[in-house]
Amino acid sequence: MRPAASSSRGIALFLTATLLITTMSAIVQLLSDGVPLGEIIFFRCFVGMVPIAIYTMIRGQFPRALGTRKPLVHLQRAAIGVTAMGLNFYALSQLSLANAQALGYLAPVMALPLAGLLLGEAVGARHFAAIGLGFAGVGLMLWPAMSLPGNDATYGIIAGVAFAGTSAFVRVHIRGMTATESGPAIAFWFTVAGSVIGLMTLPLGWVVPDAGTMALLVLTGLLGGAAHIFSTEAQSRAQVSTLAIFEYSGLVWALAFDVVLLGAFPGPWSLAGAGAIVAAAMLSTLPAALRRRRERRAAKKMPRHPAEG
Repeated sequence: MRPAASSSRGIALFLTATLLITTMSAIVQLLSDGVPLGEIIFFRCFVGMVPIAIYTMIRGQFPRALGTRKPLVHLQRAAIGVTAMGLNFYALSQLSLANAQALGYLAPVMALPLAGLLLGEAVGARHFAAIGLGFAGVGLMLWPAMSLPGNDATYGIIAGVAFAGTSAFVRVHIRGMTATESGPAIAFWFTVAGSVIGLMTLPLGWVVPDAGTMALLVLTGLLGGAAHIFSTEAQSRAQVSTLAIFEYSGLVWALAFDVVLLGAFPGPWSLAGAGAIVAAAMLSTLPAALRRRRERRAAKKMPRHPAEG
């Protein structure tokens, strides 16, 4: 397959993954009015195991790719990941889909200082500028929520920022896990542990879903698992620097869902805040991705030593 064709297919797969995860978020938003968050988390994780397991079977990697020598590390990742998922689902229950999606883009921004502290990665002036711009965007989003009495969007925004912070920690944690653990194993064992954690909320009160609600609950898990597969396949076909810009297509999908499903369009303050957060995320991730791309291109152009033939 030619590199250009492979890259184009990778972009198409990544855009599909972004659409799937945004669709899942829209469904979670619909379900949150009548279904407890713990119950939604359980179905998201339990059903999400199925497409991941099928994917490894198709690739001839089952069950080898799901093996692990560090179960405790997976348990830690699951505890942090389920916390992030719960915060995200709560934010979705309080905010428009576009605002909740935009707050999630703070994760790569907040991951920068964590990577510097925990992994020793370099953090420069550009990174601190991205952090400042990102939180300025949060301030813009908070302004109308805080200025209107009785507006409970403030709690949703706080949950969204907390979700971004825990997601940032998850990103750094996974980056360390990949040295010894495969991608399918990380995803699969997260769904296993997340199912157990979600099931533990049963005594707090679950609802008995009707057929329509059950179908939506199952769909959240299928969409979440499928999104992981499409993202994995995309990253095997296209460079990170090529895909990075397309991550923000999720905000376009989210705006479309808000308009079509809810008839709602974010106000000017929310749009300005979302734009600032997306700009901060791009500032924090794109330059490094583009630099790695240039380095790979330069390495390919270097002449080989005569002894190498």
